[in-house]
Amino acid sequence: MKIDKSELEETKNLHLQFDKRGGLLPVAVQETQTGQLLMLASVNKEAFEITIKTRKATFWSTSKNEIWTKGHTSGNTLLIDEILVDCDQDAIIYKVTLENGGVCHTYNAQGENRKACFYRKLNIEKNQLYFLEK
Repeated sequence: MKIDKSELEETKNLHLQFDKRGGLLPVAVQETQTGQLLMLASVNKEAFEITIKTRKATFWSTSKNEIWTKGHTSGNTLLIDEILVDCDQDAIIYKVTLENGGVCHTYNAQGENRKACFYRKLNIEKNQLYFLEK
């Protein structure tokens, strides 16, 4: 069923456009307290519904082709504070509180999960990455 543009852009009704990108929506995960972007992931309808029900960020793993709730095995849970929906209802932001460690599957020099997946910055002039953490 095609939804009228005004019904997407100017309504209070939730009409997430999962069909637009093959069943997946991009979701940016942002720490509520600091505003730091922690990770970028995907959700399908089931993962989104689990997130709403449990208030824990749940995603669709594109590498494993399965639902996963962040922190289920690591303990690094993302508690949902707010969910923002973009104008076309085809991208979302989870504003979260991070429980324990970090969200990234990589580790810092101390052997801890990095807080965010965005831990490097590109030096545009040198076309070279450098680490943001000390």
